[in-house]
Amino acid sequence: MTERTDCLAIIEQYYGRDTDAAALLIKHSRQVADLAIKIACDKPQLNIDADFAYEAAMLHDIGIFRTNAPEIYCYGTEPYIKHGLIGRELLDSLGLPRHALVCERHTGAGLSIIDIRKQHLPLPLRDMLPLTIEEKLVCYADKFYSKSHPDRAIDYDHARKKLLKYGEETVARFEALHELFG
Repeated sequence: MTERTDCLAIIEQYYGRDTDAAALLIKHSRQVADLAIKIACDKPQLNIDADFAYEAAMLHDIGIFRTNAPEIYCYGTEPYIKHGLIGRELLDSLGLPRHALVCERHTGAGLSIIDIRKQHLPLPLRDMLPLTIEEKLVCYADKFYSKSHPDRAIDYDHARKKLLKYGEETVARFEALHELFG
């Protein structure tokens, strides 16, 4: 990447300055980004583009403001499960296609077309699984921080347990990410 993306300016564009939603999003995004950078430094053999991973982590939840999630200061009309798809649309419109794909592919441990069908999710019928190393890294790092409880990290066992309700395939994908990054 030749120039850095101004992630905070993008967040401010959609969330305003000094709003509760912006503060929560920035706190969560920095937690995820910091963990992603730590893992990138600890795993040099994976050749992770750390600058891109940091930016993508900062922007991975950019679409939450359009969802109906008042507990995290989001008063939109869309179901929360669509925040990744919304984020992809927003970042694509800004000319950030790589960042946009991270948005779409970070939910859960990624979403397969089978997941979308089985769970009757209001999403397009296509795989939304992380493919690049940076997409996988942001997806993984995101599982250790919750916007609902921003003051504490989640351990591996708790993250795994939370994913169990979405099926064994989801847990298997998370375990594979843990093998890679843990």
